[in-house]
Amino acid sequence: MKPFGPSGTFDPVVKADGLRRAAVRGAGMTIFSSAISFAIQIAATMVLARLLTPADFGIVTMVTTFSLLFCSFGLNGFTELILQRDEVTHTLASNLFWINITVAVLLTVMFASLGPVIALFYRNPLVKHVVEGMSLTIIVASFSVIHVALLNRAMRFTAVSTNNIVGRLVAVVVSILLALTGWGYWALVAGYIAQQLSMSVGAWILCRWTPGLPTRASDTNVAVKFAINVYSHFSLSYLAGNTDNLLVGWRYGAQALGFYKKAFDMFFLPLCQLLSPISAVVVTTLSRFNRERDQYQRYLLAGMSVLAFLGMAIGADFTLVSKDLIRLFLGRGWEETGQIFAFFGPGIGIMLLYNTHGWIHVSSGRPERWFRWGLIELFCTVCLFVMALPWGPKGIALAWTVSFFVLIFPGLWYAGRPIGLGVGPILATVWKFFVASVVAAFITAWLIHMVPQFAANASTLGALARLVSYSLLFFTLYLSAVVALHRGLEPIHRAAHLIGDFLPRRSPRQTVAVVPSAAADELNTA
Repeated sequence: MKPFGPSGTFDPVVKADGLRRAAVRGAGMTIFSSAISFAIQIAATMVLARLLTPADFGIVTMVTTFSLLFCSFGLNGFTELILQRDEVTHTLASNLFWINITVAVLLTVMFASLGPVIALFYRNPLVKHVVEGMSLTIIVASFSVIHVALLNRAMRFTAVSTNNIVGRLVAVVVSILLALTGWGYWALVAGYIAQQLSMSVGAWILCRWTPGLPTRASDTNVAVKFAINVYSHFSLSYLAGNTDNLLVGWRYGAQALGFYKKAFDMFFLPLCQLLSPISAVVVTTLSRFNRERDQYQRYLLAGMSVLAFLGMAIGADFTLVSKDLIRLFLGRGWEETGQIFAFFGPGIGIMLLYNTHGWIHVSSGRPERWFRWGLIELFCTVCLFVMALPWGPKGIALAWTVSFFVLIFPGLWYAGRPIGLGVGPILATVWKFFVASVVAAFITAWLIHMVPQFAANASTLGALARLVSYSLLFFTLYLSAVVALHRGLEPIHRAAHLIGDFLPRRSPRQTVAVVPSAAADELNTA
């Protein structure tokens, strides 16, 4: 893809059947590719958990707690800017590229030099060299940020998704091969570096754009200010979301952190698989609708309804089968992770809904409000972590779940104020799914309690049988409760219709229309 025309302005390509169809098809492709990534990740986890120890994962997590924050500079900031901005030029993109590279070089050097300090903090000398190795991911990742953002703006979601899948495959292959040869935790470090390198090379191949030399441009300062606001909020959210790793690693050591991190990954997986892959699609589309408030709210609430329908069910089911899920995926020796994960499960559905407040802030062009809310989120979450720390990793997991229940409605209310979206419509959209999941989970748990002999089988086959049977029972009860509360099949039809839209279809070849950004309003009637 060549993102800029002869005049140096960006030309977003939209298919003739309109923005909504392009957005839905794009979301479908990202979710489909996300399912492939999910399968790859699960397979890799199952293999690596049997080749490496919890302490190996814990040591690397001690370092990635810091390195991923630095890797995300530009990725969280310049990406949202390029998606949300009405007009993007070659000059602006070039300036952003060089700013991003410069900052990444400084962050790489700074992080590598902090190795001894971080090792001292964790009281683990092995951490120092891992910090030096992981610092390479910062500079390597920075080369792909602007190119990927341009691909997303052009709704080339298939290309972006394919690049992500290839990068994940490269990381998995490298990590497994090195783990088999006895590299230990260095196998994970090498996998991270290989993934970023693969994705950067792929982004340059897919987006055929070479940045020009930096020049003075009046809109660069405004753009950078927007990006700093977004990254500042991300940093606060990141601190809130990783203080748990920091505290567990500091207080309980690498092995406890390894158990906890795997449980957190299983908890966080629905966010990555259901929310993150479609965020670029939703933000891009909502940004085009932000002058049509009614249409904007309908689109947002419809998306939240489907997230609630899926998320509440996944959270409740994962809570019921948590121990068997971990037994199957990680094998023997990871039982502690299953116990921790049981405290994460109830928060999965609420977590998915809570994180949609970022869509509202970014698509409405109010990142400064997102940053201010991030301060509140950070304070609340860290306070809960500190209070729960004496109860170990299980207490921290429970604190996570409680934090989402505390923050969800204040967060969505604050995000929705500039666009006139109150809590009432959101609550009316999601409450029945929450009640249905709670009722179905309690009935399923009671029925499980009535058959203790089935639950006593500790083999892998027994775990698989329980996981399948408990899940089938729960989902049958959940769907029945959803139908009863909604007095019909409407929510199921809506989700099925959306999934049907996501699926690729054969259609006659259509002319591709090049639609300038200035004409974005016309897309609403396409």
